[in-house]
Amino acid sequence: MFSESLEAGAGAVADHFDMVLSGFADLPVTHAMRYAVTGGKGLRGWLVLESARLHEVPQAQALWPACAIEAIHAYSLVHDDLPCMDDDALRRGLPTVHRKWDEATAVLAGDALQALGFEMLGDPRCHERAEVRADLTLSLARAAGARGMVLGQALDMAAESTATPLTLDEITALQAGKTGALILWSAEAGARLAEADLAPLTAYAQGLGLAFQIADDILDVEGDAATVGKAVGKDADRGKATFVSLLGLDGAKARAQTLVTEACDALSPYGKRADTLREAARFVISRRN
Repeated sequence: MFSESLEAGAGAVADHFDMVLSGFADLPVTHAMRYAVTGGKGLRGWLVLESARLHEVPQAQALWPACAIEAIHAYSLVHDDLPCMDDDALRRGLPTVHRKWDEATAVLAGDALQALGFEMLGDPRCHERAEVRADLTLSLARAAGARGMVLGQALDMAAESTATPLTLDEITALQAGKTGALILWSAEAGARLAEADLAPLTAYAQGLGLAFQIADDILDVEGDAATVGKAVGKDADRGKATFVSLLGLDGAKARAQTLVTEACDALSPYGKRADTLREAARFVISRRN
């Protein structure tokens, strides 16, 4: 059920992006924007759609924040891949944006995707109440900025320039921003649209986000570039502290499983209606890319 739902959600988000971008000028930066949002799993957008479904929010409405989070996520990847950051040549099995075009186009495409994300949240079709749109916008700005994702990325870069490896608590805090903040916002979005209690989805997403990052660390050790779609083994090459380096491979897998169990338990107020979200949590630690 989950795999079919994820695929359907990714297709709906892609169609919505096509509609939104159809009025944009036919320029390299627009093509780069389309390229950057194509080919991923779409987990964050799916989390928005599924949390909205859980609260009986129409999909036509939920697609606006679903596309917004995918635009913000894509911008972060485009910039993260740049030579001044991680200098990656592959993303999702294809050349990164700056390799396919050039660095200037990649910077502009990332900038434009970030702006587009917030533009979509401000669209009245996202929600008829301006207060709800403002809440979505403010919460995403915090999740994406220097108190969330950007903070995590900055801490990650700072860690690479010091000879002292991060502790487990420091890595956990770093990843709560770098990876977890956008996943948290995605899972909460449906409750925000419905003006409902955030607490169960907050607890779910906190476990899910950290499990997702641990799974990434495991893939960097066990995966191969052809399957993962990007370079692997980079953390070990850099001597970077990760959940695997600190907990060991088996310990990291056990920790991820515990987090998934905690995430699934947090959904108990929704009963069986949240089973697809539980499947998503189990998928996160079993994925191969």
